[in-house]
Amino acid sequence: MISLLDDQQLIERVFDHIDNKTTDLGESVWKEPVSSYLSDERFDSEIALLRRMPVPFCPSAMLPENGDYVARTAAGTPIVVVRGDDGLVRAFVNACRHRGMPVAKDSGCARAFVCPYHAWTYGLDGQLRHIPGEDGFPGVKPQENGLAEVGALEKGGLVYVNQSGAVESSMLKDVPDFFTPQQTFFEQNEYVDEANWKLIAETSLEGYHIKSLHKQSFYPYGLDNINVVENFGANSRIVFPFKRIEKLRTVDPSVRRLNGMVTSVYQLFPNVHISILSKHSTMTVLEPLSPSRSKLLIYRLTNTTANGASIELEEAKRDAEFVRASGLDEDRAAACAIQSGLSTNANQHLTFGHFEKAIVHFHQNLTNHLST
Repeated sequence: MISLLDDQQLIERVFDHIDNKTTDLGESVWKEPVSSYLSDERFDSEIALLRRMPVPFCPSAMLPENGDYVARTAAGTPIVVVRGDDGLVRAFVNACRHRGMPVAKDSGCARAFVCPYHAWTYGLDGQLRHIPGEDGFPGVKPQENGLAEVGALEKGGLVYVNQSGAVESSMLKDVPDFFTPQQTFFEQNEYVDEANWKLIAETSLEGYHIKSLHKQSFYPYGLDNINVVENFGANSRIVFPFKRIEKLRTVDPSVRRLNGMVTSVYQLFPNVHISILSKHSTMTVLEPLSPSRSKLLIYRLTNTTANGASIELEEAKRDAEFVRASGLDEDRAAACAIQSGLSTNANQHLTFGHFEKAIVHFHQNLTNHLST
């Protein structure tokens, strides 16, 4: 069962840390070998892990209508997810069964998938519906040549994909629900950085760097090295309070709400982060491209107010722009700078201490999963 602190408990924990100049601490120090960020063998093992686990692929809000689809590469595999005519979400390898051409690109809405190479046509259920000049393909049975399906499951506003089999609800027992139908998808960003995906992930999992790295951007609004960190299953939640949380001191504890007072980052093992910000939320996927290169896919959704009303789109967009300017670019640059020095042999390992509890939890679980 998922057991995370509620708003009132989190607020009390934050106030306790502010008053005592403390933060949540881990129990151990972790030394991650530098080779984990450079090795081709380690990279291949991580890709294999991503292919055999249920991993969030996109927000459900990107598929509001039947026929809506999202196509992208996940762990090196071209995948397309689509909401079928029956309202269910399915996932397929995005490769025509004739010559392997992708049948979908980016995102959109379609009544069928038509291969741009020779116009072989597939239904939203993946079944092969039409072969132009089918007399030229004797023995090719449509019922045996549909798109190759992979596991998919929709839960809590996210679409999960497992390239190695079905996604069972029991696999997601440690993951809370995140998004509601009242939230609207409004923007997608992609970045390719010269950094290992783990280095980028690590930048979002601790507040020890807030004052030093974000001195002119985020720090004027946030608190340095004051976090609530909870581990659940292989995942973590890291709460970053804004200074304005002090306004809640005079509010009846029974009606206190965190909306707009903190940023909550959920690290969904292995490579997805869900961030609940003031006016919008993001789903960030860290796609490994090589040991030293990664793609970030960021999907942005509007938030709702404490009473469930939808945040205005323009407010959400302004919030998104602030986040880009106040942390994202600086975090990405830091990860790339670290990567550039890893091959110098100055360090044999990277050290994560008690202030970096969520990072230690991440590496412990990654090591355990890769060894099984």
